[in-house]
Formats: sequence, C-alpha cells, structure tokens
Amino acid sequence: MGTVRGRLGHRHRHERDWLTGAEPPRWVRVLPIALFAGVTAATLISRNALDIGFLLGAIPPLTVLSYGPLATAVMGALVVVVLNVPRTHLNQPGNTDLLALVFVVLLSVFVSYVRSRRDAQLVTERAVGEAVQRAVVPPLPGRVGRVGCYGLYRAAQRDTLVGGDFFDVRDGPYGIRGVMADVQGHGLGTVPTVVSLLGAFREAVLDQPDLAGVAGRMERRLTTDASGVRDSEMFATAVLLEFSADVRSVRIVVRGHPPPLLLRGGQVREVGVPAGLPLGIGGFGGDPPKEITLGLEPGDRLFLASDGVWEARDGSGAFYPLVRRLPAFAELEPDALTAGMWADLLERCGEVGDDVTMLVLTPEPVR
Repeated sequence: MGTVRGRLGHRHRHERDWLTGAEPPRWVRVLPIALFAGVTAATLISRNALDIGFLLGAIPPLTVLSYGPLATAVMGALVVVVLNVPRTHLNQPGNTDLLALVFVVLLSVFVSYVRSRRDAQLVTERAVGEAVQRAVVPPLPGRVGRVGCYGLYRAAQRDTLVGGDFFDVRDGPYGIRGVMADVQGHGLGTVPTVVSLLGAFREAVLDQPDLAGVAGRMERRLTTDASGVRDSEMFATAVLLEFSADVRSVRIVVRGHPPPLLLRGGQVREVGVPAGLPLGIGGFGGDPPKEITLGLEPGDRLFLASDGVWEARDGSGAFYPLVRRLPAFAELEPDALTAGMWADLLERCGEVGDDVTMLVLTPEPVR
C-alpha cells in the first residue's frame, strides 16, 4: 500500500508476481528438487520397475524457472546419471531417448542463460525507471513546518510510480502551501505535464503572494505547453491550500477538483469551496475562482482525494461513498487511515482504473 511516511511507490495491486519479474515463490524453487528426489526415492524403494522415468525429463525445464544455467546443468546431469543407475530400474534408456533428454538439458541451460541475462537487464531498467520517477515526484516530507503530511499514491498504470495525479507541500515566504492536482489522462504519457505543473507550483510558492497567483502561474505553464501541441485539450483539476503563520486557518482555492474534507472530533464534513474552472480552461471565460478561509482547531485534519477515489464505482455502478466511509477511519493515524481507505476502496470497488491519490494534512496550531 507497509506504512513508510510519504512514500509513493508502495503498490498493493501493482506488486509484481513471479510471472512479471519478481522472485519466484519457494514452491517453484523446491519443485524440481522435490520431483528429482521423489522419483529417485520411489524407484530405489520399489522392487519392481516403475514406469515414471518420463517425469525426470520435466526437471531441467522446471529448473529454468528459478535457477541459473549452472544449477540447470547440474540438475540435468543428475537426471542423466540417475537414468543410467541400475538400482533405479530406469537404466538402459534407448539411444533416442537419451539423446532427446541430453538435448532438453542443453536447451534448458541455454534458456536459463538467456533468462538470467534478461532478468538482470530488467532489474537494471526497473531500478533506473524508479529512480527517474522518484526524481520527478520525490517522496513527500513527513512534516513541513507545523503541518504533518502523509500521502498515498497508486498509479493506474501497472508497475509505475507516477501517473496523472500529484501532490506537494512546500514552505515559502508567504506560508506553507500545498497542492493536489489531477492531470487529464493517466499513465506515463501525463508525466511531462505533471513535471511542468509541479515546477510551476514550486516556483510560485516562492514569489506569488496569494493562492490566485499560484494557480495563475500553473495555468500559464499548462496553456504554454498546450500551445505547442496541435488539437490539444490539456487541462488539470487542482486544489490549493495556504496555511496561516500560526496554522490556525487555511485558505483554499479549488480549480475543478473535489473539495477537501475536514476531520474534526471523529466527524467528517465537506469544506464548501466554490469550484472554479480547471487549470487550462480558466482562460475561456467564467468567474475567477473564489478563495475561502477555514478556521482550524487543535486536532483537525484535512483529507484530500483525487477523482480516482471520489469517482470509483462498485459492481452496480454506484460511486464509492467516500464521505460516509471516511468516519470509520478518521481517528486512525494518517498512515493507517490512508491504508484503511485504500483497502476499503478495493473491497467495495475491486480494481480501480484511475490513479488513486490521498493526502492527509495534520496542522498543529500555535496555542
């Protein structure tokens, strides 16, 4: 989903299994050895010949699944030796059978060599890919000033850490500011837009005196990028927050994104924020986005989620009831809260086809 604070890549449904690059399970590694030992023991114990020698021919291909070329060659050699030991009652195989088995062993060694080289290359490429993705969206810090931060991210595209959603929390001369945004689309194709918007947000945190200016800087970046793409309809939804110096209040601007939820005393309520147009569409008219100020009390927490949570559907087509389900987890620590919500979402909706993002902010007002 482990509960390492601020980590993006804990993947749950995206975890690799042994058929997609992970280490094979123990039973796969034990199977060729157990089969060899079982056939050999059965033939040694039996007083009569057992017609089970054909099972030994499966051992080299099974060894390929989890062992390298040297181990495959050793197992193949043992199979050939056992076939020629008189006490096993499997001795004197026909020349054709023996040559066929030797060919299978040699072919298995070659396949194991190719698989080992390929796996090593995949490990290198995966490590490079994860390093690049983490550089694009680095882990969220556990605390920014007096605001605790915990984010959970599940990219829709399998085996990726980055998709069309992102969040960030930064301290600057105008206070602690946070953002959650959802770029049109999902998957690695949205990463360039995510990089542009994140960069625009981080720069705006340092030199824009208000949230409207931060949103404007992000929108300008988005429209500039879109202008170079023919027939582009690039846009992004976003919610922007700015905490006061004493963290007793937070200013909020929403640009087409679901509003934050306030967790207070085990209760959950939706923060009423007028939703402006998404970034990239604001230049086409409409009223400018309105900013609201929300007072904060000790113990308050803010919960933000992307469309992947709000618009997830169960088997009947009903939306996931986020506001009704969240109170059951509201008193938990942030890591347990997001993990619980993720598990509940999967239980109710099964596989989720969109990026899923959750962000919990825990301000500690000055008393």
